[in-house]
Amino acid sequence: MGMRRPRTNKNPPIFSHEFFIQNHADIVSCVAMVFVIGLMFQATSPVASLFVAMQHNVTVNTTEVLDIGFYTYGMKDVFAVFFYVLICIVVHAVIQEYILDKLNRKMHLSKVKHSKFNESGQLLAFYISSAVWGADIIIREGYININNLWENYPHANLPFVVKFFYIIQIAYWIHSFPELYFQKAKKEEIYSRVQYAVLYLVFIISAYLLNFTRVAMCVLVLHSLVEFVFHLARLLYFADKSELANTVFMVFNVLFVLVRLGIIILGVLTFWYGLDQTNQIYIDTETGNFNTRLVRINCLMALCLLQAWMMWNFITFHLKRLREKSGTARRVKSPKRKPTIGAKVTEEEINSLPEVDQNAAAQNGTVKLRSKVKKN
Repeated sequence: MGMRRPRTNKNPPIFSHEFFIQNHADIVSCVAMVFVIGLMFQATSPVASLFVAMQHNVTVNTTEVLDIGFYTYGMKDVFAVFFYVLICIVVHAVIQEYILDKLNRKMHLSKVKHSKFNESGQLLAFYISSAVWGADIIIREGYININNLWENYPHANLPFVVKFFYIIQIAYWIHSFPELYFQKAKKEEIYSRVQYAVLYLVFIISAYLLNFTRVAMCVLVLHSLVEFVFHLARLLYFADKSELANTVFMVFNVLFVLVRLGIIILGVLTFWYGLDQTNQIYIDTETGNFNTRLVRINCLMALCLLQAWMMWNFITFHLKRLREKSGTARRVKSPKRKPTIGAKVTEEEINSLPEVDQNAAAQNGTVKLRSKVKKN
């Protein structure tokens, strides 16, 4: 699929960094199309299906006449993850160009807000998709009955939709690493983005490999719902909808605390009480049974520590905001200094300008104030 690009006076050299950044969506979509076309030919279909279709399928005999097809995990999942990483990159580019870029041009955001707006816009689409899709799976598969989170463990045989959900989750967070290059992320942004992408991958892959997919599904849905509210509030704030944004932020603050508490309760019920009923001494890799006391305690500790760390960041952020507001109130009472003509503009002030005016400000080095001091 072709992606429209803004016209520039100079075309970057082929195989240069700028060439790959400007045309990465076209290049990646062509690579993904090769695997899709490979399914159409008998000679290449077995290889192409490794990337496109879900692998490691098993047949489970039931009391009914028909057998039900399930899937396990294995090394062939790497091929599927690679293919859907390509798909995530293409979808990311489509959302960026046809939705976010158009909104950015209308709002004339600064460089700092521009980057945060794009990040929240992409995550908003991902979190709402994950929350709705995961909630539908929970209802259809009967995970809404909390006893099903630990009964009949190990849950090594996954329905197609559950396996596909986890493959997409893993592929999305892996695709965030090349996007740092494609989006020209700043150094101060890279650390935080890499941090939460690594945390997502560690917890999702661990739940996938240890067959704790049911409880992890519920945790992901709750967490995605809260993150959706947060990024919605950020987008409203960038769109100058301050009153509505403040209301949504208040909803987020309440949901954040409740969901953190709910996830801890869910983890305790599953790992401490539920799975303890079928506890075993040794790990059985053949059947995928990891229900030992050591594994369960480590999983529960990791889950609780993550929630505690998130709550700590949440509390420190709000305490910092309170200190900033009190400091701002004291500065308002102090007399204001009169501006001087030809004052130099700092880098922060340049970043606060709309993106259209930043290049001119950076070239001049200084910005003359339009207001003139009247002579007494």
